[in-house]
Amino acid sequence: EVQLVESGGGSVQPGGSLRLSCAASGFPLSSYSMSWVRQAPGKGLEPVSVISSTSVRTMYTDSVKGRFTISRDNAKNTLYLQMNSLKPEDTAMYYCALGWIGTNDQATGARRGQGTQVTVSS
Repeated sequence: EVQLVESGGGSVQPGGSLRLSCAASGFPLSSYSMSWVRQAPGKGLEPVSVISSTSVRTMYTDSVKGRFTISRDNAKNTLYLQMNSLKPEDTAMYYCALGWIGTNDQATGARRGQGTQVTVSS
């Protein structure tokens, strides 16, 4: 059974940092691209970042470029998202998702975990 379990969310002030983790099980993580998607209050799911199976290729939505870094440790079956210089508009539920998720529609239909809440507020 595919399982994705996110952790690391919390409440931070603007400019702060958080590191999200996603523990994967039930499938060979090393064979799949993986993504982070998020859902802000009152909005739909949107892709945030994607990483290829061997970490050669990454992609970021424009609003997080230069602030967020996606990475993975296939030996530990874990996906990460380092978030720096956080802004109030980054407030959302963050999910890790299986596969290369590049559109809102793909984010909506993706296999994902239960999510971890990130709140950025002063």
